[in-house]
Amino acid sequence: MTDETVHESRRPRSRQAMATYFRRIARALRRGEPVPVDEAGTVTADPAAEPDVEVELERQGETVHLEVEMEWPEADGEIDDDAVASKAAFELYVDRADKWRWRLRHDNGNIIADGGEGYTDKRDARSGIESVQRNAPGGHVIDVDRGEEPPEDGGSSAAFELFTDNADEWRWRLRHDNGNIIADGGQGYASKQKAKQGLRSVKSNAPGAPVEELGDEPDTGSE
Repeated sequence: MTDETVHESRRPRSRQAMATYFRRIARALRRGEPVPVDEAGTVTADPAAEPDVEVELERQGETVHLEVEMEWPEADGEIDDDAVASKAAFELYVDRADKWRWRLRHDNGNIIADGGEGYTDKRDARSGIESVQRNAPGGHVIDVDRGEEPPEDGGSSAAFELFTDNADEWRWRLRHDNGNIIADGGQGYASKQKAKQGLRSVKSNAPGAPVEELGDEPDTGSE
C-alpha cells in the first residue's frame, strides 16, 4: 500500500500549549475515545488497544528531536479526517450600536458564550474568537469566591473564573493573563455545578467551532 500523510503540522508552541494538547490526548486515551490529531479536532485517530509506542531522543547537529510515536495495524484502529469537531458555531454579527460582536451558539440553539463587548473592527472580533478557541480548552477553573488562584504551571493563558453575582446566581467568565475578560456565559446558574457544566461545554466545543458571519445588518435579537 502506498504511504499517505493524512495530517501534518509544524509550528512553535509554548509549554502551556503543549501541556494542554497532551492532556487532551491523555484524556481521550483514558476514556477510550478517538485521539485529536489537530488542535481543532477535525482529524482524529482511534488507535488499537495496545499500539507499539516508540520514544526517541536524538541530536542532529545543534538541534534536539524528541519524538513520541504510536504504531498499530490499520485494521485494528480507525482514522477520521473529517471529524465533527464541535456541536456549536461562533456567530459573528453587527449589533444595533453598529459594533461587531460574537456569540457561541450550541446546536440545540442555546448561546453558551459571548464576548461581552462590541468591536469597531471586525478583525478585532475575530481575534477575540481566536483567543477563546486557543485558550478555552486548557483554561484552569477557579472559584473566585473562595479566593482561588490559577496554578502557575500548565493550563493556557486564560482561566475560567467561577463566582456568584448580586442575585446569588453562579456565573463564569474567561479571563486572560493580561486581565481582559475574553468570554463569559451570559447568564446566571442556580448552582455551581450547572455553571461548571456550561463552561465545560465551551471548553469542548470552542476549539473546532466554525465561524459564521451573519452579515452587516444590525442584529435584531436581544443584546
